[in-house]
Amino acid sequence: MAALSKPALWGVSLFASFAIISVLRITGAIGPTTGFILMAIAMIQIIPLVRASMARQRARGYMSPAITRYTRRFVIASLAYMLGLGLAVTIADRADLSRGESFLIALLPVLPIFGMIWTMGRYLVEEDDEFLRHRAIMASLIGLGLVLTLGTFWGFLESFEVVPHVDAWWVFPAWAMGMGVGQCWMALSDRGTGDDA
Repeated sequence: MAALSKPALWGVSLFASFAIISVLRITGAIGPTTGFILMAIAMIQIIPLVRASMARQRARGYMSPAITRYTRRFVIASLAYMLGLGLAVTIADRADLSRGESFLIALLPVLPIFGMIWTMGRYLVEEDDEFLRHRAIMASLIGLGLVLTLGTFWGFLESFEVVPHVDAWWVFPAWAMGMGVGQCWMALSDRGTGDDA
């Protein structure tokens, strides 16, 4: 089915799943364990999202060996992040941890994020195609701009007690979502100028 091959469909589905689960978790409708299980199930959508995205990139001529390596590394790091997060939350909920043990448990989801950041930097080093490297850098800058804007705006709202506190670990996911928005914006720009014809 053509609709199942569209990356935007899978991206929206993944984002909507995360949003719904987050709202359920924040409102207390579901507990932490149920929230984690639902997030892990929602993460399965990354597989068709990646496949559809790679097929689209291949069809448009935006595929390179560096992108293939980047995608493989990033998916592995993402799955390790979900596993590490699940283990960290489960252990923290069920054990009385010392400060040092809590620090070590907190590293379980953090180390895969370091892997994701390394993967992105490695991609920029390995990519020989200047156009593809430029697109990746622009998407990263758009994500960075989104994080800086949202973080600053939310911080001021929080200072004036208009909104609740948001934990700092949201910075990386917000940047990644902004990077995705940047990729979508560039793809739409390409379509508008006829570059993908």
